[in-house]
Amino acid sequence: MGRKPEKEVVRWLTLEELNEEIRKRKICSEVLRKLFFIKELYKGATVPQAAKEVGVSKVIGYVWLERWNKQGLEGLKPNYGGGRPSELSDEQKEELKSILKERDNWTTKEVRELIKENFGVEYSLRHVSRLLKSFGMKYAKPYQKDYRRPENAEEEFKKT
Repeated sequence: MGRKPEKEVVRWLTLEELNEEIRKRKICSEVLRKLFFIKELYKGATVPQAAKEVGVSKVIGYVWLERWNKQGLEGLKPNYGGGRPSELSDEQKEELKSILKERDNWTTKEVRELIKENFGVEYSLRHVSRLLKSFGMKYAKPYQKDYRRPENAEEEFKKT
């Protein structure tokens, strides 16, 4: 019984093009690491050798090679699943945004109650703050104004 032959690597890019992709992607470390792995294969390394070189298991190496061979560069990009669908539809989110813009100084507790009353959905305070951030709204802690402060305080204390 002999060893089974190594898998071949499909050459979607030339070595120069691969080096250029590596230079462009220095920011995205996930893709960069996979490109270094593919580059090792281009240079003649086996999958276990290339995997060891970039610090992953050989099983992961074979997964990366399979994706590269099927999809090329697109196969190396992370595919984030997206997660659980929102309980509020896009239309409901737009309606909520318009309600929130009618007045200033909402607290997250007030927004949570508003969502519960209008849409029948209960969110945690943390999720409400994430939702507000996705709307582009700023979060600021309310502070009490000094009752002794005159209405035109800025003008009165302005240096001339």
